Amino acid sequence: MKTLPTSFRLLASLLTLAVLFLSACGSKEGKVEGVNMLYGTESKVWKTDKELSAGGEKVKQTDAQEDERLTFFANGQYNMTSPAGAVNGKYTFDQPGKKIMLTPDGAATSNSFDVVTLTDDKLTLKSPEGAELRLEKE
Repeated sequence: MKTLPTSFRLLASLLTLAVLFLSACGSKEGKVEGVNMLYGTESKVWKTDKELSAGGEKVKQTDAQEDERLTFFANGQYNMTSPAGAVNGKYTFDQPGKKIMLTPDGAATSNSFDVVTLTDDKLTLKSPEGAELRLEKE
């Protein structure tokens, strides 16, 4: 089995950061609205706010991680960019189950995350290991 490329690890870090950010947003925490909050009318760009480890500790972000952007499109595609490069793929969002699955183009496996919070300006994703990524709308 192949080792995950750096871009997949970057995506996981970005998503973990988004989850952490949204869960710290007071009254919006735990609120998961409609899928259109994910992509707006056509697309929406999310930037990292912060990341929490599985133990709940804040993870210090590098300059490169702070420059990461995750864009969701209305057509089920996503794009993640960082100073190291870009990853494109498809996503599916299960609103009742509060889960999102990201499948990078050309990958045989997907990355699944719990959607802790999804509002117009906050997105928090939680990895199966318990780490959170908190994102905010750019």
